[in-house]
Amino acid sequence: MDGLSAKERTSCTFDVDDDEWLAWSNVDGYERKGVRMGDIRDRKREPGYALLGSALSAKGLTQTRNIMKFNQFLGDYNGGNRETLAEGACFFTFMGTPSTGGPWGFQYEGHHVAIDYFVLGDQVVMTPTFMGSEPTSATYKGERITLFEPETRAGPAPLRSLTAAQRAKVIDSGASRSGTDMKAGADNAKLAYQGLPGSELTPAQRDKLLDLVRVYVGYLDDGHAGVRMTEVEKHLDRTYFYWLGGTEDSSAFYYRVHGPVVLIEYDAQSPLAYGTKTGTGGGQPSGRPTGQPSGGMPTGGPGGGRGGPNGTPTQQHIPTIVRTPNGGDYGVDLLRLHLETDH
Repeated sequence: MDGLSAKERTSCTFDVDDDEWLAWSNVDGYERKGVRMGDIRDRKREPGYALLGSALSAKGLTQTRNIMKFNQFLGDYNGGNRETLAEGACFFTFMGTPSTGGPWGFQYEGHHVAIDYFVLGDQVVMTPTFMGSEPTSATYKGERITLFEPETRAGPAPLRSLTAAQRAKVIDSGASRSGTDMKAGADNAKLAYQGLPGSELTPAQRDKLLDLVRVYVGYLDDGHAGVRMTEVEKHLDRTYFYWLGGTEDSSAFYYRVHGPVVLIEYDAQSPLAYGTKTGTGGGQPSGRPTGQPSGGMPTGGPGGGRGGPNGTPTQQHIPTIVRTPNGGDYGVDLLRLHLETDH
């Protein structure tokens, strides 16, 4: 923040409890506030990436930067010259005043990425976090990039460790895949537990489920990721695993991990702007507006199914979201307790 001009600081700073926390979206054309990374010079931009590097693990920073690269790739694929489909089309906003003791946080947000990061002393909350991409595998400026391989690989592992009776509880045979099945995009989403709880898993099966959660939690910096995993493990008995769609490695499946302290969704969706040449990016807003984030992805190159929100899901457009249920998102509970105790 010190490197920004007075005008830039004014545009990106809000009170720690401001509703701006809720004003995020995965949609490319969403009108965002804050400082746009593509509009500032390197000497101002690099401290922003350094902040992300402190908040995220090395894997988390690489994932975020690659999502940004694929936003530019998508823009070029659809004809270029689109300000919203560019590598620099991500915005920083700051809530509260950064300090070592008081509450504050930041939001880093753009098409296919939204990181909400609340800080209070040595405690942090990094939810909701939305990460997605379309495509998920392509060559960008000579660099071959593949995203969401760990998420795609780790999902089937706990499923394949189950007995036939357990699988029957996890796999929803009464529902079929749609182009978009993600439920937790909106802050006001009401989502019941579905699938199989951790209390019905063997120790080896519980380890597989924890390994899956660890992929997502692992985008947080290493120290806080360890704290987060301890919380998840403590509530694992009441954490449910749910599956929709095919079960092969190449299937365009959906899965959800949902418990008292963690909610994870992975949703291989229908293509919107890659492989169709008719899409315009987008999806529906998340956060404050009611709606669901969107994405989608073919399993090989361009194409992979009928496009649009109701098209055929593929593995070339994958959105994911991580939340902290029961008042944990945006550090709401931590802030409330802090204000009640210290004021």
